[in-house]
Order: sequence, then structure tokens, then C-alpha cells
Amino acid sequence: TKEQIMNCMLWVPNWDGVIPQPAIYKPRPRWTGKQLISMVIPKEVSLFNGTDSGENAPLKDEGLLIQAGQLMYGLLTKKNIGAAAGGIVHISYNELGPEGAMAFLNGVQQVVTYWLLNNGHSIGIGDTIPDAATIAKVQVHIDEEKAEVARLTAMATANELEALPGMNVRATFENKVSMALNQARDKAGTTTQKSLKDSNNAVTMASSGSKGSSINISQMTALVGQQIVEGKRIPFGFKYRTLPHFT
Repeated sequence: TKEQIMNCMLWVPNWDGVIPQPAIYKPRPRWTGKQLISMVIPKEVSLFNGTDSGENAPLKDEGLLIQAGQLMYGLLTKKNIGAAAGGIVHISYNELGPEGAMAFLNGVQQVVTYWLLNNGHSIGIGDTIPDAATIAKVQVHIDEEKAEVARLTAMATANELEALPGMNVRATFENKVSMALNQARDKAGTTTQKSLKDSNNAVTMASSGSKGSSINISQMTALVGQQIVEGKRIPFGFKYRTLPHFT
């Protein structure tokens, strides 16, 4: 709203007092976060980062395009705003010197801090619960890989499992079981991530690079998956328990 944008702009260093045109006029004027953060980006900065697939996807807000200090589409993440070559800080330093880079960092920090002060950001149990259809799909993936592990176990028991090059039958069995269980984790994780909205707080944290990753999200929403220690499944080395102690 107008009140919020004016309060935020008081934190923009060297603000000229001009409020940009609102992105939304009806039912009431509203400004976007991209307009606000563009007030901090130096006009000398122009930057384009494509997506991993090599496609420009402004409708999905993927990639990044900054034209003369205006954030056109994309998200500011740790990759393009952090200490990386070709990022905004790097370009600001090259174009404006250390003072310009410092002003940009101070401005971004002040604006984001004020935004967090008024909006807040937290993660709760609701961010990790997928819908019923997604849960059913995850269960299908788990059942498929469980059946694959049962098939491998039957083959190994009947001495029908062919050893891979450089491995004995037991090492081959462990390798194939680990691959199957990892596939269950990856498939389930991909399914749940597709169902989560961009406004999901866990997705926001992972995509911005602040904390967590896609694997953490899949482990919270779908399944933890097989744990690998020293390249192997955890051995059964103690009576009635797997590990000597728990911390």
C-alpha cells in the first residue's frame, strides 16, 4: 500500500523522494517488492542470469533480469547478491567503486530488515504437509522401490544376482539396494516439491539460498530416505540396536 511503500522508502539511502508508479491501480494502488528493491539497486547495474535449463521464463519468475537498476523479473538470491563473481555487488564495485557497493549493501539490508519487521518470516508444520493426492503419489513411489528391493533380495537369496564389475555379490546387492532406496527419496521429493506453492516458507528459504535445500524439503514433506554412512547402509553391528549410543 501507499503507507507501507512510503515507510519502506524512508530507509532507502539517497532516495530522491519520487515514488514509482504503482504496479496495481485497482481496487487500490499497490506496489510490488520488485519496485521497492529496484529503488536500492544502482542505475548502473544491468544483469541477466538465465535458468539452469537455458530458457527465459519471466512468467514463472525464473532466472534474473535487471535493466538499468530495475528488477524486471526473477528473485534476488544468495547466488546473485552474495560474494560471487558477476553478481550485483561485484558489478556495483566495478562501476561505482567501494562506496557504491557499500551503499547498495546498506540499502538492501535496511529495506529487507524493515520488511521483515513488518511482515515476519517463520516456518511451521503447515509448510511441510502436502495435499492428499501428493501423499498418495509418494506412497506409490515408496511401494515401487520396496518391491524392487524385495526382488533384489529374492535374487540374492537364490544366487541369481549377477555381480557388477569389481564387486562381489554382497557389494552388488548393497549398491543396487542403495540406488533403489535413493530413487524412492528422489521421486517422492520431486513429487512433493511440484505440489508446494511458491509462497511456501520452506520453498522461499531454499530458493533464496538463506537456509535449507530441495533435499531438506523433500525429507520434511515426503520421507527421510535411506541413510548412508561411509558409503554404505548403516551396518547391524550391535545387539538390538544399530548404533552404540544416541546423541
